[in-house]
Amino acid sequence: MLQKREDIRNVAIIAHVDHGKTTLVDALLKQSGIFRENQEVAERVMDSNALERERGITILSKNTAINYKETKINIVDTPGHADFGGEVERVLKMVDGVVLLVDAYEGPMPQTRFVLGKAMDLSLPVVVCVNKIDRPEARPAEVVDEVLELLINLGATDEMIECPFIYASARAGWASDCASTPGTDMQPLLDAIVDYIPAPEGDPELPTQVLISTIDYNEYVGRIGVGKVSNGTIRVNQQVVLCNHHDESKIIKTKISKLYEFTGLARTEVEEANIGSIVAISGIPEIHIGDTVCDPAKVDPIPFQKISEPTIAMYFMVNDSPLAGKEGKYITSRHIRDRLFRELNTDVSLRVEETESADCFKVSGRGELHLSVLIENMRREGYEFAVSKAEVLYKKDENGKTLEPMELVFVDVPDEFTGTVIQKLTTRKGELASMNPVSEGITRLEFSMPSRGLIGYRNDFLTDTKGNGVMNTLFDGYGPYKGDLSYRPTGSIIATHPGEAITYGLFNAQERGQLFITPGTPVYEGMVVGMSPKTEDVDVNVCKTKKLTNTRSSSSDEALRLTPPKIMSLEQCMDFIDTDELLEVTPKSLRIRKKILDPLLRKRSNMRKNIIE
Repeated sequence: MLQKREDIRNVAIIAHVDHGKTTLVDALLKQSGIFRENQEVAERVMDSNALERERGITILSKNTAINYKETKINIVDTPGHADFGGEVERVLKMVDGVVLLVDAYEGPMPQTRFVLGKAMDLSLPVVVCVNKIDRPEARPAEVVDEVLELLINLGATDEMIECPFIYASARAGWASDCASTPGTDMQPLLDAIVDYIPAPEGDPELPTQVLISTIDYNEYVGRIGVGKVSNGTIRVNQQVVLCNHHDESKIIKTKISKLYEFTGLARTEVEEANIGSIVAISGIPEIHIGDTVCDPAKVDPIPFQKISEPTIAMYFMVNDSPLAGKEGKYITSRHIRDRLFRELNTDVSLRVEETESADCFKVSGRGELHLSVLIENMRREGYEFAVSKAEVLYKKDENGKTLEPMELVFVDVPDEFTGTVIQKLTTRKGELASMNPVSEGITRLEFSMPSRGLIGYRNDFLTDTKGNGVMNTLFDGYGPYKGDLSYRPTGSIIATHPGEAITYGLFNAQERGQLFITPGTPVYEGMVVGMSPKTEDVDVNVCKTKKLTNTRSSSSDEALRLTPPKIMSLEQCMDFIDTDELLEVTPKSLRIRKKILDPLLRKRSNMRKNIIE
């Protein structure tokens, strides 16, 4: 018989990127008293990964729990970026309701629609929290109307539209029932969660059922499955069976060796857990996301939606440049292979395939940001490798026609830059769907365009809008192939001689375009050292020295003035490289190079390619 656990609430915090989810969790944790009064607590304490802290984004969903009055509230902090949507999709199966966070100025954004749609597909009740209410330009009344309009557009029931609205400043640590009255603590939000989010239901008399929604990984204990106890009781040393709704052949008998519940930021070891509890199970190496831990007496997997497929791929390969192996600790194909397959332990949206070459692996993900985070993590761990230009993954329909991934692109841009943005995106096969003013001097443009049209565009966008534009994208399924598209209107400046870059050589080279390197930088034949404004590639000798003569004049030895080079980040390098180039990634350096280093062989290859085309 179904029973409710009134002493538990399971809730996920969902929102568009940068609307304050992790900061809100900070405020809830502080209110719950899990920190000592004199304890120094970092901002965004849930973003434990170094990359998350640097970029100010959440990459992996995190579990925590607080006690409020007589109720334990299990909280899941989810990512906001579309590239990490796979994280959001699966953790929603673990909760009974969501807190939808919306910025009091920006209002609902593309990712708000995405995460709210996922929650509504599962019929989860929603508590709306309008955050950053203390911003000078906050417009809470309009934002509430926009949220209600979004709920109606997504087909919300009357009950969903009657959801509570809470106003908060997560950074200041308060929430309020009224937009015009600041609060003193987070109590109004906690009350709304306890009163409006339903208690978890289950049958304690039925055999054990736990759906694994998240996988954590620890070097010491291996894979850790996190999920909610749907029915029965789970105990340490209990004999169980692993099964999967999408894989009927998976039946693995095993034993629960360690069981944990969440308390604050820590995992607490427990002997047993009942319905509604969110638990972590360690000691089962075969455990995967979507598996159900069942009692052997009744093997009954819980249905689990399939994670969205990757839309973009890159090739990761052993670095074979003349400077290979000088800066990295892990450089062999075996090292790279082990690291990539280890990433699959925690990243459900990633795919890794071996290719015909033992030194090359095809890695597919949800977007450029998704793959760039993996690349950055690997280089920080001491890996050295090379990656190719990102390419989209095509499909065929039943008639054999090619389909490609499409994106909805939302751009908020100052009016003076709208013409440039429209021109650039239409040349990349974008179709302008709507154009509306958002606030004074700001226009929102909405485009439908192929995913490949966005590859390499973000840096152009920041330049074209002088850093004042905001661009958000949302995957919009597969559509008919839109035709050929050239990725880059500029050519590369390529080094012709190995050695160290010399000021004299760079001085002569800078007349040909924008350089990427400084004097003293090691270079090799075929390495890209700059960007040419022309479409053709330019060969230069940056190691060239000035020939000495018998006569010397005071003016001839004047210092040569070099224009400061463009030092590019990982994402900028990934955007810049063309289809015939590779990005060499080491713990210390990022170098762009041609796939074929020898200029003669490269020219022959291009001629053959032109003949075929």
